[in-house]
Amino acid sequence: MKKIESSSFFIGKQGKGIISFGSGQPDLPPPKEVFSVLSKKQRTFKYGLIQGEERLRDLLAKEYMGADAHNFVICNGASEALDLIFRVLSGVSKRRKVLMPRPYYYSYPFMVKFAGLTPVCTDLKDGRIDLYDFEKKARGCAAVLINSPSNPTGRVEDIETLKQIERITQKLGIYLISDEVYKDLIYERENYVPKGKQVITVNSFSKTFGMCGLRVGYLYSPDKNLVQKTIEMKVHTSMNTNTLAQEMAVAALLAPKSYIEKQKEIWKKRRDFIYAGLKNLELDLWKPEGAFYVFPKMKNPSKVVSDLFYKYKVIVYDGAWFGSPDRIRLSYALDIQKIKEGLRRIGKYLKTNG
Repeated sequence: MKKIESSSFFIGKQGKGIISFGSGQPDLPPPKEVFSVLSKKQRTFKYGLIQGEERLRDLLAKEYMGADAHNFVICNGASEALDLIFRVLSGVSKRRKVLMPRPYYYSYPFMVKFAGLTPVCTDLKDGRIDLYDFEKKARGCAAVLINSPSNPTGRVEDIETLKQIERITQKLGIYLISDEVYKDLIYERENYVPKGKQVITVNSFSKTFGMCGLRVGYLYSPDKNLVQKTIEMKVHTSMNTNTLAQEMAVAALLAPKSYIEKQKEIWKKRRDFIYAGLKNLELDLWKPEGAFYVFPKMKNPSKVVSDLFYKYKVIVYDGAWFGSPDRIRLSYALDIQKIKEGLRRIGKYLKTNG
């Protein structure tokens, strides 16, 4: 049986009988207002503004105190925003390291390396940032990257920890890149987005609004010089972000906010169901406080990933891809009946394989 080496094997994988706990792709529909954009008959398909359509940036600016449209760049998902940021930093900073918590989202180290920078890790303690180790390793870095709620852990950092990170990065004079793609999916408290002149916020419409395939994300920074350098980089790479998708992002922002609360209620029910199910299988895991992932410990995860797929038609991700070779990641972005069936198959596998 061939070992499955990376998540790329699974992305887009579908088929009869497959239960996928793999890709973090919401199965819930976008707001109905998004679909109304498709009925417009008069539309241009010419190039758009490299920075992003002004109406979308104006609406986003209302969510950030003191911001205006010039503080934003609309990108092809949060991934492009991060990629551009690292490449810009590589060109302007003499420092060559970027600090990130481990476990991390599996693309982070690659993005940093592709930009000619070096990833440095601070290991989480009980799924949370250790401020002592964080501050020690942040010295000499060009930037630090955080993600709360976290993919893959589902953990949410304490507000005081986030404020301390603000202070640390400001004191050290380095950028704080905050990946906020799950900011609207927190079950235990209100979200807190780090603030400051050195903060770069990254977000997308993929998770909150179920618009993954449309690839609309953005970066926000009070540093308009950095924003301009990002635009200059983008004009020579992807040029403008899909203009039709940006219209749909505008519609999503104008939809009633009750949409987000209703979606969050569904995610929380699923969180409770899968957490209880995995605990019943006697697996060791943190209870997620946000996002839609669980990250249980598992013996020989790479074998588990292959066995579950080839023998049981269940997709899970290897924790090694996230920097944790003793765990597997499951996304609960699927309905409860499928979660129930998937847990049944995992239980059968564990019973058979000890």
